[in-house]
Formats: sequence, C-alpha cells, structure tokens
Amino acid sequence: MCTELVLLWHTYRVPVILSAVSLAVFFRYSQYSRRRTKDLPSTLSSVPGIPSDKVIVDLRPEWLPGNTTLESSGLESNGYAGVRTAVVAAKVKEKRQPKKIQGQKFPRNTPTPSFIFDPTTDRIQPLVFFQSLSATTEAYASEFHGAFTVWTSKSAQSATFLEPQVLDLSYIEFDDYFISPPKADLNTKYFYIILLPTYNIDTVLSTFLENLQETHNDFRIDTSPLNGLLGYSVFGFGDKEGWPTEDEGFCSQAKEADRWMARLTGRKRAYPLGTGDVKSDAQQRLDEWRCGVQDILAEVAQGRGLGEGVAGSGDAAESDEEDFETEESATRIDDVEELGLMVNGTPTSGDPIPIDFTTYKSKVTTKPVQALKEMVPITSPTHASLTKQGYTIIGSHSGVKICRWTKSALRGRGSCYKYSFYGIASHLCMEATPSLSCSNKCVFCWRHGTNPVGTTWRWVTDAPDVIFDGITEAHYKKIKMMKGVPGVRAERFAEAMRIRHCALSLVGEPIFYPRINELLNIMHGNRISTFLVCNAQHPAQLASLVPVTQLYVSIDASNKESLRKIDRPLHRDFWERFCACLDILRNRRFEQRTVFRLTLVKGFNMAEEVKGYANLVERALPGFVEVKGVTFCGTSTSKSAGLTMQNVPFYEEVAEFVKELGKELSSRGLTYGIAAEHAHSCCVLLADSTRFQRDGRWATRIDFERFFDLYEGKLQGTRRETSADGQDEVVGWRPEDYVGDDTPEWALWGNGGFDPRDVRVWRKGKGKKNEEQNPEVDLDAKKGDATTLVEI
Repeated sequence: MCTELVLLWHTYRVPVILSAVSLAVFFRYSQYSRRRTKDLPSTLSSVPGIPSDKVIVDLRPEWLPGNTTLESSGLESNGYAGVRTAVVAAKVKEKRQPKKIQGQKFPRNTPTPSFIFDPTTDRIQPLVFFQSLSATTEAYASEFHGAFTVWTSKSAQSATFLEPQVLDLSYIEFDDYFISPPKADLNTKYFYIILLPTYNIDTVLSTFLENLQETHNDFRIDTSPLNGLLGYSVFGFGDKEGWPTEDEGFCSQAKEADRWMARLTGRKRAYPLGTGDVKSDAQQRLDEWRCGVQDILAEVAQGRGLGEGVAGSGDAAESDEEDFETEESATRIDDVEELGLMVNGTPTSGDPIPIDFTTYKSKVTTKPVQALKEMVPITSPTHASLTKQGYTIIGSHSGVKICRWTKSALRGRGSCYKYSFYGIASHLCMEATPSLSCSNKCVFCWRHGTNPVGTTWRWVTDAPDVIFDGITEAHYKKIKMMKGVPGVRAERFAEAMRIRHCALSLVGEPIFYPRINELLNIMHGNRISTFLVCNAQHPAQLASLVPVTQLYVSIDASNKESLRKIDRPLHRDFWERFCACLDILRNRRFEQRTVFRLTLVKGFNMAEEVKGYANLVERALPGFVEVKGVTFCGTSTSKSAGLTMQNVPFYEEVAEFVKELGKELSSRGLTYGIAAEHAHSCCVLLADSTRFQRDGRWATRIDFERFFDLYEGKLQGTRRETSADGQDEVVGWRPEDYVGDDTPEWALWGNGGFDPRDVRVWRKGKGKKNEEQNPEVDLDAKKGDATTLVEI
C-alpha cells in the first residue's frame, strides 16, 4: 500500500504542487481584493436589503455634529411626517490609526543644524503674513511691506535679500507654510514676519491658531517641523480700550501665535513679540518693532545667526509656557494608588474623581467649563462689516439681506435665473441663512473672509422660531424701504409683503445650524418653499436633512486638487466628505429635487475638467445641473486670493462648456439635456429629460401649492417601494409629483431667458442698437450678473 502511494506521489507530485500553489495564490489575491474593495470610500456596490440604485455611505464618527450619535442624529428617520426615509444605510467606519513618523529630537539648548546660514551662497526670503477683517491690519501690513522693502534694497547686505512677499492668512494653505518651510532651492532661507489683529469671534485667525496647535501636538510630525526657518517674529494689534491688559485679551491671539511658533521652530524667535494699540500708538510701535527686526536680520545676513545662548531672543527656557520637558522628566508615579495622595481631601461620594493622566502635577486641577460664545457678537468687526454690506444680523449667527434681483423685480426690470428655470419671482423671494459661519474659504466668496469660519458648531444656538421671526421681520422692513424708490410697481410691492420662497444660500453654511430641520419645518408650515445650498462638507447633517423643495450641492471642482485650491476647505478629509455627500444626494434624488451648482472660474476649474464633472454627475445623478460663471466683486481682497476680472468667463465660454458637458453625459448614456438659460446671469440649466420633460417639452418649473399639499398630507404621492413580502406599496411622494407648468418659450435654451413682460434696462453705451449690430452676442450678458442691470 505504501509503495503504491509513493508511486502515485512521484507520478502526480508536479501537478499536485502546482495546483496547491495556484489555489493559495488565488485565495490570497481574493482576500487582498476584498480588503481593497472594503477600503474604498463611499463604495457604489449594492448590498442586500437596499435597492440596486442605492449606495452605501460610510459616515465616520468624526463627521457627526457635536453631542450627537448615529442613533440620535436622525439618520434612520428624518422626521418628515408621512414619508419613509430612503436616505442611506449608514455604517460607522472605524477610524484608522495614522502611521507614526519618527522624527529627530535635538538636545535641549542646542541650536538645530538647519540654523546654518552661509552669506556667500544663501539668500533670505522674508514672508510677511497678516490677517484682517476690517482692512485695518491689511493697511498696516501694506505700509510695513513698503518700508521693509526699501530697507532690504538699501541695506549693506541688499544682495542677500530677496524681495519680501505679503501673504494673507485667509488665502493660503496653512500646510504649505506651517508644517514645513516652503519648497524652494537649497540656497533660499525663509524668515517669517507675522502681523495679527485681535478678535473676539471665530475667524480664519482662530483656525490658524488651531492649526499651529494641532501641528505641534501631531505625533506624526517632528517636534520642531519649522526649524528650517532662519527665524520669526510676531506683532499684534489690539484695542486697550476694550481689552486693557493681555490677561483681558489685549493682543492675546498674537501672543498665542508667538508661543506656538516658538515651539514649532525650536525657539527661533528673532525679536520679541510686539504690540500696538490701534486707537493710539500702533503705527509708532510697529515702526520701532520693524527697526528691531531689521537689525536682527542684518546680523543673520552676515552669518552671525540670532545671537548667543538659546536659539531665539533671550533664554526661552525661563518661560514655563515654552518648557519642552518630556513626560519622562516629570514626577514619576510608580503605583496607581499614589494618585490618591495628589487629591486634596477625601471623596465623600462614589462619583469618579477627574484626574488628568497625561501629566502628573502636585495638585489635580479641573478646567472650568467655558460658556458658549456668540458667533457674531454685536461688538465684533464682523458684525460691523456685514451690516455695512447690507446684512441684518438676527440673533448671534443668522442673517438676511435683500437681493439686488428682488429690487430689480419690484421695478419690473427682470427676475433672476430662479424665475426662468423654476418659476420663482424674485420679489417674492427672501435670501437668508441660519449660519453665517462656513467651513470653506472659497476664492470667489463675496464676503472674502469677513464671515466666521469653523469646522464644528461651538457657539450659542438660537431657537428656530426666533430665527424665523427675525429674518421675516427684517426682510419685510427692507422691502418697505423700497416704497420710495422710483419705478417700483405698486402691485409687485403689495405682492412682496408675503414671502413665498426662501433661498437658504446667502453666506455661510445653512446646514451647519444644528436645528436646521426645525427651521425648515416652520418655513414649510408657513407655506414658504425652500432652496437650500450646501458645500458638501457635512455629510451627517445632509443625511439627516428633511426634504426641502430643492436641494443644492455646490460642485466647485471636478477633482481633489482643484477643489482644494478653489474652495480652500478647513477639513483635512474634505474630499472624503465631498464624495460621501454626492452618494447621499444620489440616494435622496427620489425624495426631493436635487441640483448640482457648478461655479466656473476661468483658470481654476474650467480647463479640461468636463470629464471630471461628468464623473461626478454620473455618481450622484442629480435632477438638474446649473452651470454659472463666477461673479467678480472687484475688491482688493479678492485680488489677494488670486481672483481678477480675467477669471470671469464670458457667457459664450459658459455656453460652450455646457455643450461639451452635455455631449459627455450623452456619450455615457445619461439622459441630460440643455433645458433653459438665463443669459444675463451667465447661467445655463441641464436637466434629466426622463424626469422633467412632459410630451417632449421641458417642465422644469415647480408647482409650489401642490408641494405644500403633499407636504401636509392632503394629497397622495406616487412613490413606491417593494415591501418585505414582495408587494409594491405607495410610501410617499417624489419630485415628479410637484412638477409645474412647462418651461416658458422665452426661458428655453437659445432664447436668452429674459421675461418679455419685464423691461430690460441697458447701461450707457449698450442697448438694442448694439444688440442689433451683433445679434448673436448679448454684450450686456458677457460677464455675468455683476454687470447687467442698472442699480439705483
């Protein structure tokens, strides 16, 4: 028997071994492929129990709003009466542990090797950073830059200095400058000059300081990642009348920046922190401080470094705020029971004693709970700036403003694109937001950094009814102020005193407001339709949102790198959030009308990005795609963001882009067509022909009364789903149930989109004569809605 087995083995051992190896390789490859598929964000694969047109959306725990959980965030039920949510099957994705990158730690009181500067070959590149809301600090920075540039050109070491550059913190990527020095040739050495104001609100400056802190505390990054700098120095502007001392807030944010920069650079403070009172001696103190910085730079240019002793000015080790002692050098605790000796008194209850296990001090202290602050206090520069721009601030974080198209419609001079596309007359529309804060710093934002920013809601939260009452009262007050304007039509003025529609897209991020669903229900209860615009950075809030009349997602770029440059998001996982929001939009397209809003900025997101945009449309399958040219506001701040009039596309360029996008979508079998246009807003509408055409005619308008009847349960919709027993049942209504009248002929593609019942007002030098000479080109519409109608 054994002989026969041995013979069989020798006869078939080669195919047996090859088969075994092949099977093992196949098994390992299958496991690898399964892991790769599992790790893909927002995968489009279907799962049991979910219709094939639904996708799985991974909602990470860190994406949830503050103080909420998956069970209580409204993901299972969106609170909309009579409609079963078909949103997403949400699953929590485990947070991966980041890979630790080991860095070199230099001994205490030892200059780092990167401090070496060779005056014969190296050059100094000064960078002047500033941040400003009211343009006060910007003016100081500009004057400082002028005087500093003159000094570098006339100093004895002028050949050593490169021309100083001024950078606005509102328009740079922090990671490009404050995780490591900028990438340049080896002979270029950087010196940072930082000019900062003081604010009592959350602004880009708050985000900057948080970024410095996170960089220092990130164990994946070296202890002193900016030790390649030659040095740095900080100057702060404050108001002693409002905050008399540093403890009370005077130049407190500049002081904090100076402290974190000392840690990140390895104590390369070139000159002490300077401070100035904007109401008295700011210019004098800034000039004195500049002279001191120049003296230090002159020594650095000669190769003498920052001076004797500890790197930086003076012995930084004397300050316990910059003490870099490690945990190993702190007091040792060898037994957990010894922790009891650190507590004063004996506990009298079974409550746990709060102990900080990260550091061991002689006394255990607990941090007092800080009271929530207002997003935009009435005394803040942001409040003053927004009020000057025509906003009315409601409570502490909401705002309302009358739109220029509302003024135009009241005078019979035309409504905005929403009337051409959807039937919303501008004089019946209110533009508002429940959150002035945003998590992006878009280069084309009309506010240019004057509104607060943040990644989490950490402010006082006003009640929804207070917000609703406030914004409606303020809107009516602004309408009443129009009664004395020449040309206002009496019938439209009377109609405007009943708000029929609310565009939640004014400024900031409406979906950021924690009680947005309650506010939306109040508006719907008052039969006010809602268009809500979000920036695709808050997937948890989007998944739990109640259905609105029309849901917008801003699609400002077709790929990750382009989105980072144009939206400049604060979230580091912005692309994952963006993709998750697209998948949520795909799942919700049969609950409400969904729209992609593409804002085209020439030089940023137009060139060769048609296929990329088509990929996003194919992923989310929105009902509509609005393509609009960016509006240039003509401010100096926008120029510092890299945006000029050259970035504003002509209407012909927008139209050509839409044609190419339509062709690309058609080549993929998607049923999108060009439905309508509004040339004087530089805006074109693509729509899904299978859903929003009736008898071959476009029907993009909305039947608002039917929408409210469906919302209130007075009418039965036609949305069906297959139940567990395999039976079809009506579970609610869908967007097709409140499609309105056919899109009017004048609004269709190729007809311009201006209502013939209104009167077109032409600017001086433009008019019907020019239009007749060149009928194919609407000269007044070339550069979008910023240059179209006359405002009086």
